[in-house]
Amino acid sequence: MRVRAAIALALLSAWSAAAAPAGGEPAGQDVGAVLQQFDLFGTWAVDCTQPAALNNPHVTDVLVSPGVALERHDLGPDSEINHYNILAAERLSKTRLSLQVIFQPGREGEQRQRLEVVVRDGTRRTMFNQPEGGPVRVKDGVAVGYGVKTPVLHKCE
Repeated sequence: MRVRAAIALALLSAWSAAAAPAGGEPAGQDVGAVLQQFDLFGTWAVDCTQPAALNNPHVTDVLVSPGVALERHDLGPDSEINHYNILAAERLSKTRLSLQVIFQPGREGEQRQRLEVVVRDGTRRTMFNQPEGGPVRVKDGVAVGYGVKTPVLHKCE
């Protein structure tokens, strides 16, 4: 267990250095403060008692330093973990926030995206996703190419 913790800490440290925002990033509200307002930090899942899987993604948000927030999507042992560097966060309403992110920061295929998430009553759900210069992938909580609703995730303790 200690070896896993050490590896995770080393990866997180290296990742946060690679993911630190460069000049010209979106200005606005403090990312950490906005995420904290929505109680987003921690892990979320469809079923927190079950392991990560395609039908039970585990999404974890962490603040690694002031202004540097990261999100990790674990879809289970048969899938690569998706990493996001959250560049900007803006409160749109009492329950909705907009995120400007870099998907897979520092890797081939790195991509800027805009996300909108609804957070309420200990749940969160992706309502909108669009890569910069690309087609909308999620609209009104539905994955456009598949016609499937995005999952409602619950805050894990």
